[in-house]
Amino acid sequence: MSTPINISYLYAAILFAAGFALVIAAGIIAGLIAPHRRTKEKLQIYESGETPIGTARVQYPLGFYIFALLFVAFDVDIVFIVAWAIIFKQLSLFGFVEILFFILILALGLVYAWRKGVVRWI
Repeated sequence: MSTPINISYLYAAILFAAGFALVIAAGIIAGLIAPHRRTKEKLQIYESGETPIGTARVQYPLGFYIFALLFVAFDVDIVFIVAWAIIFKQLSLFGFVEILFFILILALGLVYAWRKGVVRWI
């Protein structure tokens, strides 16, 4: 006799709902009991315990942010490639073709970023 829903999925759904409810409840409780008095000291900019001198804003070129995003994206992709390399012997030709396609897409993304001038420092 089969059940219409696997009981493991039901347990996972209950655990997910309980975790979600706990996070929401913690946020609501923190908002209710947190002090909301605005004082001069609270509104002052904090900089290593010293009174700040000059402006605290430094404008970086947008290229630095895009370069950082590219680094994170390619760094995460390396994790996938390493995982593929670990199970390489278990994969057939299909697995090899899939990773070649994956690397081709990464290379096209790098070429696109290069042509847009994102990876150029000067």
